[in-house]
Order: sequence, then C-alpha cells, then structure tokens
Amino acid sequence: MIFDAIGLAGVGAIIAAFFLLQADRVRYDDYSYLALNGAGAALIIVSLFYAFNLAAFVMETIWVAISIYGAVKRYARDRR
Repeated sequence: MIFDAIGLAGVGAIIAAFFLLQADRVRYDDYSYLALNGAGAALIIVSLFYAFNLAAFVMETIWVAISIYGAVKRYARDRR
C-alpha cells in the first residue's frame, strides 16, 4: 500500500540522518541533517493517516517541530 511505502521512506530518511551523523558526514546543525529528520518524520505522519497511532503521531509531530526549531536556530546564527 502507498501509505506503507511513504512511512518506510520516512523511516529510511531518519535512519539515514542518524547514520550520517554517527559517521561524521554531517553535523547536528547541518541543514541536510535537520531536513532529513524533519522530512522523515513528516512522511511517517502521512503514513499515519492510513493507520492512526496516537503515540507515533505525537512523537513524529514533536520530531518535526524540533527539526524546524533547529533549522531556525541555525539560520539565526548564520545571519549574525
């Protein structure tokens, strides 16, 4: 089903971000790391439209919010 594929793509993005961080290929405040995390969580949220799970929805919503917070913080720091 399409929602499973979307959710798995989100999981893949989050795992890729974490691996790249651990492999020292990105920094915790790199836009690419923040974007992979945020996009991955957003894709998982989309997959939850098919099979809703409140705990997963809350976790992924917070994950997206933290990713946005990190990107805004990085942007503000770069503008100085």
